[in-house]
Amino acid sequence: MCGITGFLSLNSSNIYNGNDVIRQMCDSINHRGPDATGFYSNVNKGIFLGHNRLSILELSELGNQPMFSKSGRYVIIFNGEIYNHLDIRNEINLKNSIKWISNSDTETLLSAIEIYGTKLALKKCTGMFSLALWDKFENKLVIARDRMGEKPMYYGIQKNTFLFGSELKSLIIHPDFSPNQNYDSLSTFLSLGYIPQPYTIWSGIKKLKPGQLITININSNNSFNLATDFYWSLSDVIIS
Repeated sequence: MCGITGFLSLNSSNIYNGNDVIRQMCDSINHRGPDATGFYSNVNKGIFLGHNRLSILELSELGNQPMFSKSGRYVIIFNGEIYNHLDIRNEINLKNSIKWISNSDTETLLSAIEIYGTKLALKKCTGMFSLALWDKFENKLVIARDRMGEKPMYYGIQKNTFLFGSELKSLIIHPDFSPNQNYDSLSTFLSLGYIPQPYTIWSGIKKLKPGQLITININSNNSFNLATDFYWSLSDVIIS
């Protein structure tokens, strides 16, 4: 288990110190990954990423995150495990000359994304995960979740900021977060004993659905554009 969190702000010159905020957001979920903590930020682009690591496949510092793709285009924070990542490496090696530097499945995923694109790369993955991927060339953010939704991912727009994280408590830390309860969700919780996805107890905050990916970029009029897609659906594998 690892912890990921971050935000994309419409205001590149924020009234708060974004680097301090992302550290506080990471601190709030430090229990998810006590082995290492890492950050990526580009204040001019308004992007801040944080990762708390629990070392599994690659125990050395070579597996620390955020991790950069070999071209330098992508930055990823990843929570989970890709069970078939060695198979994906073997497939990549058949047609590409890759110098692998670690045994990390995150490194495998980044190379697959560069070669196949994000959606197809995720289709090839068998495992449990949630992730956030920043495209430095196109200035866009992608968040995604595994097929069965084993790993959590919460997200939403609050004021001028797109927030996301493995736990709600990291989102609450951000100064743009508005603590307005979703009373429909509260009513559902009292009836069912839980809040079904994609809803949460907070207004404007949702759970990413299993197999879902959302691409977030900033329009020319300085507003968020969210494009929702699914790289996998249960209906794709049900035999009628």
